[in-house]
Amino acid sequence: MSAASGALPYWRLSGFYLLYFASIGVLLPYWGPYLAGQGFSAAQIGELLGLVAATRLIAPYLWGWLADRSGRHLGMARLGCLLGALGFVGVFFAEGYVGMALAMAAFSFFWNAALPQFEAVTFAHLGGAEHRYSRIRLWGSLGFIATVTALGALLDARGAQILPLAMFALLLLLWLESLWVPEPPAAAAHDPAAPGLWAVLARREVRVLLAAVFLMQLSHGPYYSFFSLYLQDLGYSKTATGLLWTAGVVAEVGVFLLLPRLVPRIGLPRLLLASLLLAALRWLLLAAFADHLWLLLPAQALHAATFGIYHAVAISLICRHFPGPLRARGQALYASLGFGGGVAAGSYLAGRLWESVSPQAGFWAAALAALLAAGLVGWGLLGWGLGGRGLAARGAD
Repeated sequence: MSAASGALPYWRLSGFYLLYFASIGVLLPYWGPYLAGQGFSAAQIGELLGLVAATRLIAPYLWGWLADRSGRHLGMARLGCLLGALGFVGVFFAEGYVGMALAMAAFSFFWNAALPQFEAVTFAHLGGAEHRYSRIRLWGSLGFIATVTALGALLDARGAQILPLAMFALLLLLWLESLWVPEPPAAAAHDPAAPGLWAVLARREVRVLLAAVFLMQLSHGPYYSFFSLYLQDLGYSKTATGLLWTAGVVAEVGVFLLLPRLVPRIGLPRLLLASLLLAALRWLLLAAFADHLWLLLPAQALHAATFGIYHAVAISLICRHFPGPLRARGQALYASLGFGGGVAAGSYLAGRLWESVSPQAGFWAAALAALLAAGLVGWGLLGWGLGGRGLAARGAD
C-alpha cells in the first residue's frame, strides 16, 4: 500500500538505498586508486570510470521503456541487481585494459538500470507524499558513510585486493534485499488526455531542467573519478581520504532531514539554483585549496547542497513533470543525462586535463559547468530577463 493509505514499507525501501549506495561507497572513492594500483594510467582510469557512467546513457532508458510497457518496475529493478552482480564476476578474471573495460561495462549496464526503476517504485509507494522521499533516501547516505569509513581503514591495513570481494558481496546482498521489497499499489488508469513523452520534452522548463542536470553531473565527473587520487597525490592517506568522503555525506544526511521544511519555504527552483551556485564554489575550493585541510573540510560540507539538496529537488521536479505512465522514463532520463552522460563526459574530460594540464584543471572546468547550469536555471526556471515568466512565477515551486 502507498503512503497515502498509511502503510509505507519504510524499512524495506530504505534497506535497498542503504545497500545500493554502500556499493557506490566502494566504487567512487576507491575504484580509481584500485585501478591505478593495477597499472592503469590516469587517462585510462578516466575512461574506465567514464564507461560506468556512459552505460547510464542507454541502460536506464531502455529498462525504463520496458518497465513502462510491462508495468513491472520492481521486477526490472530486481533483474538489474541480479545481472549486475553476475556481470561483476568478470572483474575477477579481467586482463588488461580491454578486459577490464568489458567487465565494467557488463556490470554497470545492469547495475545502473536498477536504481531508476527502484526510484519509480519508491514514488509509487509514496503516492502523494513525495516530501517523505528524503527520509528514505538518507539511508543510502548512511550506507555510503559506513562503507567508505570501514573500507578506508581496512584498505590501509589489508591492501586493495579485498576491494572486488567487498563490491561483489554488496551486490549480492542488494539483490536479496530487492526480493524483500513489496510491489507498489497499482497505478491509476492512464488518462488519454495526459501529455505524451514528446509533449513533455517540448516544454522549455523541462529542457532547461534536463540541461542543468547534465551540466551539474558533468561538474561532478572530476570529483567522482579523481578526488581520491587527487588527495593521495597531495599526501593524504587512504584513511584520511575515506574520512573526507564521509564528511561530505554526513552533511548530506543532515540536509535530507531538513528538506521537508525547506521545500515549502523556498521552493524547488530556488533550491536548485542555490545548489548549483554552491557547487561552483565547492569546485573552486578543491581546485585552489585542497592542500589546506581547514578549507577542504568546508568544501566537503558543501556536498549537502551539491548532492543532497540538488538530488532531492531535481528528482522531485522530474517526478512532477513525468507523472503516471511516464514516471519510469522520466527517472531514466534523469539518470541517463546526468549520472550517465554528464558524469561520463566529466570523467573523460578530467582524465585528459589531468595529463595534459594539471590535476586541478578538472575542478576549474567543473566550476565553469556548474555556473553555466546556474545561469540556465535562472533563465529558464526563475524567469531572469523574461519578465518573471519562469517556472517559479507559474506556481511550480
